[in-house]
Amino acid sequence: MIGNPKLREKSSKVTDFKEELQEIIQDLKDTLKHLQETKKIGRALAAPQIGYIKQIICYGLPNNTIMMINPKITFKSKEKFEVWDSCYSFDVAFFVQILRHKKIRVEYQNEKGELVVDEFIGKMSELVQHETDHLEGVLATDHLADVKKIIARQEWEKRYRA
Repeated sequence: MIGNPKLREKSSKVTDFKEELQEIIQDLKDTLKHLQETKKIGRALAAPQIGYIKQIICYGLPNNTIMMINPKITFKSKEKFEVWDSCYSFDVAFFVQILRHKKIRVEYQNEKGELVVDEFIGKMSELVQHETDHLEGVLATDHLADVKKIIARQEWEKRYRA
């Protein structure tokens, strides 16, 4: 939860793709599924959010799960866009309006350690930036430039949720 000093630590790279990694991946998948079911919102979870200070992210998207290990953003477009961002680390209690790069390129390893290069645009670009920030000890609130750009979840639901 917000205020937990572990969320501010920089994550270490994964070098061993054996049993311990598979246990962390399963914990991330199970925890994300539980959070999605109980909170009725959310698309991803970074390992530091559940106590593993490792460079691992789980994306639980409709009909697709993506595991990113040791992700590195190698390109960010100059073009940015505003997003309402929230986080399980805030208990999804509020949203902050921040700027994110519209397009990014990411290099990461999959669960087998194979190198993957992917590009993301729009909502997925924003999501990947949010989750990779967690690996650096950065929270969405750190990007907040104007305190008037905070909204309670209940108000966000009324105004913006489709």
